[in-house]
Amino acid sequence: MTRLRIALAQLNPIVGDLDGNVAAICAAYDQAEAAGCDIVAFGELSITGYPPEDLVLKSGFVTDNLTALGKVAAHTGRCVAVVGFVASDRDLYNAAAVCVGGEVVGTYRKRVLPNYAVFDEARYFTPGDVSDPYELYVIGGVKVGISICEDVWSPTGPLAEQAAGGAELNININGSPYHAAKVSERERMLATRAADASCALVYVNQMCGQDELVFDGGSMVFDAEGTLIARAALLREELLITDVEIDPVYRKRLLDPRGHRTDEPMRLVHVSDAPVAHDTPLVGPIAAMPELDAELYDAIVLGTGDYVRKNGFTDVVIGLSGGIDSTLVACIAVDALGADHVHGVSMPSRYSSDHSKSDAADLAGKLGIDYRTIAIEPAFTAFLEMTSESFAGKPADLTEENLQSRIRGVTLMALSNKLGWMVLATGNKSEMAVGYFTLYGDSVGGYAVIKDVLKTRVYDLCRYYNRRAGSEIISESVINKPPSAELRPDQRDDQSLPPYEVLDPVLRLYVEEDRTANEIIELGHDEAIVRRIARLVDLNEYKRRQCPPGVRVSPKAFGKDRRLPITNGYRG
Repeated sequence: MTRLRIALAQLNPIVGDLDGNVAAICAAYDQAEAAGCDIVAFGELSITGYPPEDLVLKSGFVTDNLTALGKVAAHTGRCVAVVGFVASDRDLYNAAAVCVGGEVVGTYRKRVLPNYAVFDEARYFTPGDVSDPYELYVIGGVKVGISICEDVWSPTGPLAEQAAGGAELNININGSPYHAAKVSERERMLATRAADASCALVYVNQMCGQDELVFDGGSMVFDAEGTLIARAALLREELLITDVEIDPVYRKRLLDPRGHRTDEPMRLVHVSDAPVAHDTPLVGPIAAMPELDAELYDAIVLGTGDYVRKNGFTDVVIGLSGGIDSTLVACIAVDALGADHVHGVSMPSRYSSDHSKSDAADLAGKLGIDYRTIAIEPAFTAFLEMTSESFAGKPADLTEENLQSRIRGVTLMALSNKLGWMVLATGNKSEMAVGYFTLYGDSVGGYAVIKDVLKTRVYDLCRYYNRRAGSEIISESVINKPPSAELRPDQRDDQSLPPYEVLDPVLRLYVEEDRTANEIIELGHDEAIVRRIARLVDLNEYKRRQCPPGVRVSPKAFGKDRRLPITNGYRG
């Protein structure tokens, strides 16, 4: 039996911040070296940050990334660092460098390029192939293979191939984005891959918000039986250090009817043939996994906080209506940025109820945030007078409702311009789906915090927030009152939309699972309601294209993830 001490550097990089990423990598490397680690692994494209998207089309950026890699390599000593970067010759590659003793001793090029959902790596990178043969690195007497993210999802991919060539341990570096309930799916897959290959597996993931994506960390280590032996926390930076015992697995491989041999030559790069003796075995922690509501809430907090800070803002402003959506967004913002950096604005109109105004003020007081009132009645009256001649003889309708929403949007953007605050939009996924928002009104902002959270889940998260707080921060009156835009007398959402408990299940099927209206009807949903919902979703694609980015937390979100033509005649 041989024992390796391995560090998993679960860092929060910034895409494009080469100097900052190098500094973070070197700092983590120093901690791993001081702890006597044999290997420290960093996330996918850790030099550039993931995903760099069209930055890699700039030749200067690629050159600068190689220079940055050289700085990391020069910083290395005895401990081997596995670092993600963009490699180039006549093509570009998503690659991992093996650095030790001040130099790069090997490079692995990602072979399986994902091109689905939020991934479009085939746009940028060329996959490694048979012309780029595998290398195994002998580290402490152990044969170590390298793979990158999607490589490990393939049951017959690089992990299996390297194990067949003699690898005893695989280092898999990742930029694996989060969505609700993905954590357990990922763990099951990794355990299966390790057991099937009879190969210990180290999975390291970055932990950050990047535009609409959240990367959740949750780095893990499995032995050759597929048993989880260490796990980092979700949604938190961490340097996880653990010892991995490498037992001989030749007997299991020889008796496996599937076979674990290959004729493909694998060059051995000898880093260190003898294991380093560690005085005391180090057993890494297995972090507990949070309940689903907590996981979802914390992912949104991370995505929001990183987006605001990484884009140079310190403060945010939220239109506080007293409704459940703006209430939840305010709570998230306080947890992401601190109460001193959150500003709530009540913008009452002639239709605003007393309880909405008092609910907004009550929440602001409980959260300890700056709160101010800017009535929109003067501006609304002015607009009505200004348009009276053009609108003469026309009854009041949606036009006047939208005017109020747009006045509020202009007010928030004015505060943003004058005071340097980012506007957080408060619309949820159910509203986004069916177009139940005002373009250039309540949809304005720099970031849409809950744009991927269905309305029924908004209620769940509010109840979770109160449970976590141990008190009724979000009042029951807010949770229980009928949702309303309050843009006309006695307005309620269910006058314009099906009840959310009816709407949301159809949206899950139509938007997230790509079912047709006919298929959803066949599942037993009311035909008239399904047709109406599908029509609303399709008609409002043009509106969604003009909305701000927001945290992706579902398997399919609006935006980069779900892309349908605006001009679209299909009604299946």
